[in-house]
Amino acid sequence: MTGVKLTEDTFGEATDFKGRRQPVRRFTWTNSLGTTVQIINYGGYITSIKLPDKTGKIDDITIGFHDIHGYLKPENRYFGATIGRVANRISNARMIVEGVTYNLNANNGPNHLHGGTVGFDKVFWEASVRGTELTLSYHSADGEEHYPGDLIANVTFQLTDRNELLIDYKAVTTKVCPVNFTNHSYFNLAGDGAGAEELYKHLVCINADRITQVRDGGIPTGETPSVAGTAFDLRVPTELGRVIDAVPDSPGFDHNYCVSRGAERGRAFVASVWHPGSGRTMEVYSDQPGVQFYTGNFLPEGDTLRGKGGFIKKHGALCLETQKFPDSVNNENFPSTILHPGDQYHHSVTFKFSVRK
Repeated sequence: MTGVKLTEDTFGEATDFKGRRQPVRRFTWTNSLGTTVQIINYGGYITSIKLPDKTGKIDDITIGFHDIHGYLKPENRYFGATIGRVANRISNARMIVEGVTYNLNANNGPNHLHGGTVGFDKVFWEASVRGTELTLSYHSADGEEHYPGDLIANVTFQLTDRNELLIDYKAVTTKVCPVNFTNHSYFNLAGDGAGAEELYKHLVCINADRITQVRDGGIPTGETPSVAGTAFDLRVPTELGRVIDAVPDSPGFDHNYCVSRGAERGRAFVASVWHPGSGRTMEVYSDQPGVQFYTGNFLPEGDTLRGKGGFIKKHGALCLETQKFPDSVNNENFPSTILHPGDQYHHSVTFKFSVRK
């Protein structure tokens, strides 16, 4: 007998890139452990995750906004969004697939980031509920953001009584194209208004011996150096504040880690985060070969962006985005993001929450 309940209400109205205005549907899970999760069908955003700390105090541990208007602003930095068709960066907004060159929309300097000008974070998804499972579906038309093929995407979300948030991505295509989805939630286990002071106290562990080395603009060089002896070595729990300023040529972490895998198949341990003050912990498990670790380096430094927990500022939260490697479509030695007609893209990730007394 499950103690999980799923309800629905409205989160305002929005207009999509085709000019269609409609209500935004919001879905709320609650479980027997006092955890609640909220997701909207515009952009597939996780807008809230609330859970108790070691004293029973409940806080929202994700960065975001009180209403839909915040998510429509250009200042929104993908706070909790479902990302696609291709997460992360594609260098020079250009790719060659099956001998054909595609020039994508450049929305991050000269590069293509998180699906382009109108990625999956800026569209309405069709929502269906089965029991306590929510499935969001989207048809990305051939040529949308200059990608080839009609793509049908489905993302299924589920909160369990074991305090696991399960996300399962699937997609099929009519033409050969790259596919690489992720979720872009920003976490601060001390609470979404706690800021950098508390984020620096988090202990972070990432199960990776290597990273993808980057050059200007966060574009991989193709090399995957060892983390040993560097600030990137997070193979044992490490206080974030002790290493964040030691990241070379960067105001913090914004790097893809190559997840270490043994003989196991399916989901492997990717990362863990623990905030000793609240006792809250988060573990991440995934079947993807990479995880982008980002510490909110490019969030505002001043009081310019107000979120649901106060002003959103630099280093106020961290992201752990499971995915294939950045710019894989332009690096033959990276895990392939190419999806063929007749095949199915599949990506599974679990965020498991708990409390240490």
